[in-house]
Amino acid sequence: MIRFENVGLRYGMGPEVLRDINFNIPSGSFQFLTGPSGAGKTTLLRLMFLALKPTRGLITIFDKDTSLLACTEMPRLRKRIGIVFQDFRLLDHMTTYENVSLPLHVRGREEATYRAEVEELLHWVGLGERLNVLPPVLSGGEKQRAAIARALIDQPEILLADEPTGNVDPPLARRLLRLFVELNRLGTAVVIATHDLSLMDQLDARRMILDNGGLMIYD
Repeated sequence: MIRFENVGLRYGMGPEVLRDINFNIPSGSFQFLTGPSGAGKTTLLRLMFLALKPTRGLITIFDKDTSLLACTEMPRLRKRIGIVFQDFRLLDHMTTYENVSLPLHVRGREEATYRAEVEELLHWVGLGERLNVLPPVLSGGEKQRAAIARALIDQPEILLADEPTGNVDPPLARRLLRLFVELNRLGTAVVIATHDLSLMDQLDARRMILDNGGLMIYD
């Protein structure tokens, strides 16, 4: 579903921050992306989401060479990818329910066809009593859970999550991990960027380790 071949990235005339990155994300797979702070985990996720272009190398997503994509094609590909950003990117003028249901609304679904599933997911992530609350009132952990629910609601083919358990306590982190595992069992490929070793130890999954600009993979 995603393939990187000899990918490198530099900003301006500076040194490469990522170099000779090679990996593939098979359909229905689950992997952790880890490494020290500043190693480039978020940058790598942004490349996968087509938010950045590599300086060199080939990135293929859904069998399409991203260097040849027209601007009009990118939004269609991104709709097949769910992403959880570290800064949440919730819309402050919309309630928790409205933020989470936004991808379904944008696709043109009638609210009557999705309200129950949105409410069920919000209850599952512990926000069942916060449906009608605006983001400025939510805590950091609540915002994170709302962002996760929004990324999951449309059952994406690939889910990219940047430190999705960084602002929650260990019991809720385990619960969210179970949610990601269940989504994976339904067919979604999952990539979780995290530095939390205790979280990774709960699951026998591939580990992709970024360090000093390079990538090592342990299956």
